Amino acid sequence: MIDETDLKHLRRCIKLAEEALEVGDEPFGSVLVSADGEVLFEDHNREVTEGDPTRHPEIKIARWSAKNMRPEERVSATVYTTGEHCPMCAAAHGWVGLGRVVYASSSAQLSEWKEELSDKPPPVKTLPIEEVVRDIEVEGPVPELTEKVRELHRRFHSRK
Repeated sequence: MIDETDLKHLRRCIKLAEEALEVGDEPFGSVLVSADGEVLFEDHNREVTEGDPTRHPEIKIARWSAKNMRPEERVSATVYTTGEHCPMCAAAHGWVGLGRVVYASSSAQLSEWKEELSDKPPPVKTLPIEEVVRDIEVEGPVPELTEKVRELHRRFHSRK
């Protein structure tokens, strides 16, 4: 169940996505939060500015957590993100043993929006996180934030 704490962290993700958009990257932002509510790491998409299609914030979170957290800390942490993990990010999440995922918009919604915006589909098939990672707690999409995320993607694609 999504609560006010979840919404607070998702709003921060949206701010990070706005920062990505401002520098020319796709609008994705993610935050890693410990079991006791401490924000441990945050980042936004950097695919365009760093010229690397794997520079998703969820990958950076997985790498950071593997280096800086014990397994029991990772499994009790929550990853908040503007968009549901792609299969690459979901796999990284599963391999390092991160816990709960909360996202504002789903991969299915993003695919639908990209089609509406006449964008080409991604090179990797879109899958729900649960089809990539076993036994994971996932919550999303969050209807009260979905339209804001959609607007950020519309703005990104209108610049192309």
